[in-house]
Amino acid sequence: MTTVPARAVGRDWESLVPDQAPDQVFAPAMVATLPAAAQRLLLHAIEPGVPLWRSVELQMRGEIRLGRWRRFTARQVLTPGVGFVWGATARFFGLPVSGYDRYSAGTGEMRWRLAGVLPVLTSAGPDVTRSAAGRLAAEAMFVPTTFDLGSWADGAMPDVARRTWRAGDNEDAVDLHVAADGTLHQVTMQRWGQAGKGPAQRRPFGVTMLAEGRFADVAIPVRFTGWWDGPGDGDFFRAEITAATFH
Repeated sequence: MTTVPARAVGRDWESLVPDQAPDQVFAPAMVATLPAAAQRLLLHAIEPGVPLWRSVELQMRGEIRLGRWRRFTARQVLTPGVGFVWGATARFFGLPVSGYDRYSAGTGEMRWRLAGVLPVLTSAGPDVTRSAAGRLAAEAMFVPTTFDLGSWADGAMPDVARRTWRAGDNEDAVDLHVAADGTLHQVTMQRWGQAGKGPAQRRPFGVTMLAEGRFADVAIPVRFTGWWDGPGDGDFFRAEITAATFH
C-alpha cells in the first residue's frame, strides 16, 4: 500500500479529515431545487439516510502516461471545496518514484523523488495552484454528499448539470454529464494547464467513467480515464479505486 507522505504533507492530510461525523443525513427533498440532471445523479448516488459526508479517503491503482504508460498505486484524501492530497508511487527503470500532488491552505504543489532521495519534480506557484484548484473541483464527484456546496445551474444540454466552485481566488465550472439511469458518464471543464512548453491557459479537461461501485451506500466512479484536450489520444491517466472511506 502506498503510504501517506507524512513528513511533507502529513498535517495537510490530517487537516482534510473531519474530526466529527456529520450530523445531517440525506433525504431526497434536499435536492428538489437542483437542475434535473443533478437530481437524477444524486438520487441514484446517495441512499436515503446516508450521512452527508464531507470528505473521502481513496485507495487506487492504475497507469499514468509519463513518456509511456507506467503503473502506480496511490492514496488520496479529498475534501471538496477545501483541498486534496494525492500520494503515489510509480516505477521508472525499476526504481520507485514517489511523491504527492496537493491543494491545501489555498496553494498547490507537486513534489516527486526517485528512490525517496533524488528530486525529479518540484513545482509550485500560481499556475500550479490554479491547475490544482481545477482538479479539486472536478474530483468533487467522488463525494456526492457535498451537493450542498458550490453552485448549480443547468448545463448546455438536458443531460448536463453545471457546478461552479470557488477555491481561494480560483473559480472553476464543471459540467457533469449524467446518463438516463443517473450514473455519471463524464466530467468536463476548462481547466488551467500547460501544453508542452507553451504558456499555461485554460484547456479542455475531462474524466470519462467506465464503471461505478458503492461504498457505504454511496455510488462513485471506480474505473475512469483522465484526459487533456479530448478523450482517446489525450488520455494520460487510467485508474481503478479499490477502497473508499467517507468521513
